[in-house]
Amino acid sequence: MLYPIFEYLDQVLDFPGAGVFRYISFRAGMAALVSLIITITFGNHIINWIRNKQIGETVRDLGLEGQAQKKGTPTMGGLMIIAAIVIPTLLFGDLDNIYIILLLVTTVWLGGIGFVDDYIKVFKKNKEGLKGRFKIVGQIGIGVIVGATLYFHEDVVIREFSTPVSVESGVVETPAFQDVKALKTTIPFVKNNELDYERLLGFLGESVTPILYILVVIFIITAVSNGANITDGIDGLAAGTSAIIGLTIAIFAYLSGNAIFSQYLNIMYIPNSGELVIFASAFIGACIGFLWYNAYPAQVFMGDTGSLMLGGAIAVMALTLRKELLIPIMCGIFVIENLSVVLQVSYFKYTKKKFGEGRRIFLMSPLHHHYQKKNIPEAKIVTRFWIVGILLAVITLATLKLR
Repeated sequence: MLYPIFEYLDQVLDFPGAGVFRYISFRAGMAALVSLIITITFGNHIINWIRNKQIGETVRDLGLEGQAQKKGTPTMGGLMIIAAIVIPTLLFGDLDNIYIILLLVTTVWLGGIGFVDDYIKVFKKNKEGLKGRFKIVGQIGIGVIVGATLYFHEDVVIREFSTPVSVESGVVETPAFQDVKALKTTIPFVKNNELDYERLLGFLGESVTPILYILVVIFIITAVSNGANITDGIDGLAAGTSAIIGLTIAIFAYLSGNAIFSQYLNIMYIPNSGELVIFASAFIGACIGFLWYNAYPAQVFMGDTGSLMLGGAIAVMALTLRKELLIPIMCGIFVIENLSVVLQVSYFKYTKKKFGEGRRIFLMSPLHHHYQKKNIPEAKIVTRFWIVGILLAVITLATLKLR
């Protein structure tokens, strides 16, 4: 909302100082600051409002230490995260940017699905919440919107340079280039690190390629949003992990939107993708601000309102930056948590069918509950997961210099 105002002040009225709003670094810093202010300053008011509405967590008895104490803790704190992402983005982002529009739609859409799930759990006293098939339908819906937009929208392009960008005597020499519609993405740890979906799927025909691409987008959004949802099982784990991933994506967004850095690091230059830094900064600020109240022992839980949205936003940011193939590394915590559940259920069913008695790989899934069963303190589990998340982020960023 402020972006066009300051653009008018700068370009039309030549108002002193208005030009600072054109800098992504300034707007990103302001977005993060406002996001933190919303969560930390107004957090207590939001928590008290939730408590007054008697929106408390219903805890299933899993036999975990300290579980009973969590009963009645205010939930639906994801509303706080959504507000802390959407408001700064609306204030400091360029609302004509297709990537910003996609991310705002994703945030509200998946936040809405999570809200319905939490509402059924809390107010309808149904511990199962929204039926799984309805969640999947909602995730498929946003997947179709995102996939179709990335495939067909004219502003979703990559820039190909005919000669490298160079800097001599402090002057940037602008090379010849063309913006092209291409379904290229980044492959980690290989020399020529680009994969073109159209070349890979082209033999199936032009009419089939967009359908298959949209299916890939649906799978990624569903997997990452569910991964974040599963990870949100102990205090501070999902929020802290998401903040680490968000910082990694913010770095990618800044570099991918800068012609000089993208050329030097041999990554795709994506016009207008630098604007994603604004959203990512608000995202990071919201996660850190939420941690102020969600760190052990938690004063509020994000619920599905927050967790589904965080995972979906991460997936869409990765897709728009052509970094979706880095998700297994960058979002390694989500992947491990997801796999632990899949392996546990699959192995239990297999052994029950073969031996007549179901057996388990882990003491309990997802993985963080396994460590709780081993009587490791909850805060220590979260800290160790964060450390692993940071190491995975470093590995992800290290792919920038692998040509």
